[in-house]
Formats: sequence, structure tokens, C-alpha cells
Amino acid sequence: MLCALTVRSLKPGTFDQFREAFMAGEDFEDDPPEGFVRFVMARDSGSPDEVISFGLFDGTVDEMRKLAAESGYDEQLERIAPFVESVGTDGLFEVVEDYST
Repeated sequence: MLCALTVRSLKPGTFDQFREAFMAGEDFEDDPPEGFVRFVMARDSGSPDEVISFGLFDGTVDEMRKLAAESGYDEQLERIAPFVESVGTDGLFEVVEDYST
């Protein structure tokens, strides 16, 4: 299992526009991309312009990269760029422990 995770600092007050641009064309609830197990977008409760997005993917790094290329990931980055001040952590991580209730 992989976790695609990105931490972004948004330009002040642009979360709603960022979220709309990020989610444009996405239908994680009714038609998630093949292999995706879960997607989460979270805001820092003390600094709402800090946003973390991550998805859990049941597949290989190569499969994840292929899916990103085929599903318009580069276009998504272009749509959100006007609202992003900076990007912190951004990568694919192997899930080594997973607990849920």
C-alpha cells in the first residue's frame, strides 16, 4: 500500500478556490480511480491556509505514476497553482503500519 501525501501552504483566504480547483473532475466517492482506497484533504485547525492531502493506493509506485499521468495530475497542478504559496512534503510513501477501528 502507498500513501501519496502533499503538504501545501495556500495564499491567505484561498482555500475554497483551491478546494474547488483541486476537486474539479474528481469523483472519489462514486467513481474512485482504480486502486485508490481512500482520499483525505485536511486543514490545520490553527492555520486554515495549511492543507494536507493524501490518498491511500493499493498498488505499486509504477502503477500509481501511470494512473497520475492518465488521470490529469499535471492539469490538476496547473489548476491549483494560483492558490498555492508553497509546497512542503510531497511524495509517495510506503505504508508500513496501518491501524483502523
